[in-house]
Amino acid sequence: MYEGIVQELIDELGRLPGIGPKSAQRIAFHIVQTRGFDVSRLGEILLEVREKVRFCSLCGNVADQDRCGICRDARRNRATICVVEEPKDVAAIERTREYRGLYHVLGGALSPIDGIGPDDLRIRELVQRLADGEVQEVIIATDPNMTGEATATYLSRLLKTMAVPVSRLASGLPVGGDLEYADEVTLGRAFEGRRLVEH
Repeated sequence: MYEGIVQELIDELGRLPGIGPKSAQRIAFHIVQTRGFDVSRLGEILLEVREKVRFCSLCGNVADQDRCGICRDARRNRATICVVEEPKDVAAIERTREYRGLYHVLGGALSPIDGIGPDDLRIRELVQRLADGEVQEVIIATDPNMTGEATATYLSRLLKTMAVPVSRLASGLPVGGDLEYADEVTLGRAFEGRRLVEH
């Protein structure tokens, strides 16, 4: 425990996701000890983010306008929608430079234990986007964990009734990983996604 305002800073930083007590303490002391650190600029950016950043009215990605840059980009393939859980997933896929279609951010994954059902996600909005028949494929790219798998299964069944082809991102063993450390879901998906070896 530290005195007064330093402890308050550590406590506030510790509330951020992914930052534990030690990381919060390190960041706090970096701010306190580094004279060149522009605290006022950090404060301005935090306030600006809170005021200006919103979610895209079409896909749910983070945006600083009504529509995000991806939805505004006329060069994107409008016949394909990739469904992800969170905006950070959009960023991860964009870094691969492999996908040129549009996105739909659900805002989470189905989790009955946490009280998150279909009405708590942006599933209704996805169905509305598919109503005009322009979309030729929906790619489900939810996380390969229990809630992501449940969400993917739910969406696959729901979208079958709309006659839109649905695919799921392949997942399996990471390069450089050991088989013994892979969980059952990952191993199962690796078997499902196996391919013939070309000779």
